[in-house]
Amino acid sequence: MEALLDILLAGSFWAAAVRIASPLIFATMGELICERAGVLNLGIEGIMVAGAFAGWMAVYSGLGLWPGVAVALGVGMAFGLIHGVLTVPFGLSQHVVGLGVTLLATAATYYTYRLALPEVTAPPRIAPLAPLPIPILSDLPLIGPALFAQTPLTYLAFGCVLAVSLILYRTPLGLAVRAAGENPGAVEAQGLSVTAIRIGAVMAGSGLMAVGGAFLTMSAFDSFFFEMVNGRGWICIALVVFGAWKPGKALLGALLFAGFDALQIRLQQTPLGADLPYQLFLALPYVLSILALVAMSRRAQVPAALMVPFNRGER
Repeated sequence: MEALLDILLAGSFWAAAVRIASPLIFATMGELICERAGVLNLGIEGIMVAGAFAGWMAVYSGLGLWPGVAVALGVGMAFGLIHGVLTVPFGLSQHVVGLGVTLLATAATYYTYRLALPEVTAPPRIAPLAPLPIPILSDLPLIGPALFAQTPLTYLAFGCVLAVSLILYRTPLGLAVRAAGENPGAVEAQGLSVTAIRIGAVMAGSGLMAVGGAFLTMSAFDSFFFEMVNGRGWICIALVVFGAWKPGKALLGALLFAGFDALQIRLQQTPLGADLPYQLFLALPYVLSILALVAMSRRAQVPAALMVPFNRGER
């Protein structure tokens, strides 16, 4: 118990939790936008891999860090366009298309990596984004290192939550997106294109997913390897459900999962870690997140038209 309190009272623990949560926040907001428009995007895992590689490769090829983020965003939107076209106007299964996009993005990333770097045995390194402490605020106990001494992409992740919330609930565009996922017939009755709204939402959401992947190579680490996404995309789909399709609650879920992940890493370094198999600690954040997901999802209201194809003129 004393070791647990020491961990929870350390500013480094909270800083690590926020850092781990940052890519999840980007990808969760992206998935939330897609689902709010009525499209389940199971391509998230592969899109994050493609974004991680695209951003890293752009920087390694000579572009700056922020242009690298823009490249990752563009790659994600391209895969989102593929997903949106196949699922919205053509009405193909969103499950099958999503898994196909994941396989396509992952395979394309592997092929491009081997084509561009055929003789490389170890991933080359880049100079990642450095932490940008905010004067005075970064010196506050606990919350200072956690919230005000992070890299610019972490600040951007929190800004993304605010932007998504404002757009979805305070703008006509957000109302149209939410209506497309709840009652697409009403959208069509207003003279708007459900197809355009849904494809646009999937493209925007996929772009954010790719930026979440780029965070791993350009902010958390300084190189690319294929296992680095490590199931984070699937976690983000669960976080959308945990957050009841609301940005604020989804942010809380991302921070909660990241906190459990940061906790298990530190518990392995305590005397308890010497007595128990490390696999138990690795499973801890997933077990606790599943329990939290079950508790929260029972009260969640799924968008009424989620995964429901819409054909113009039909009622």
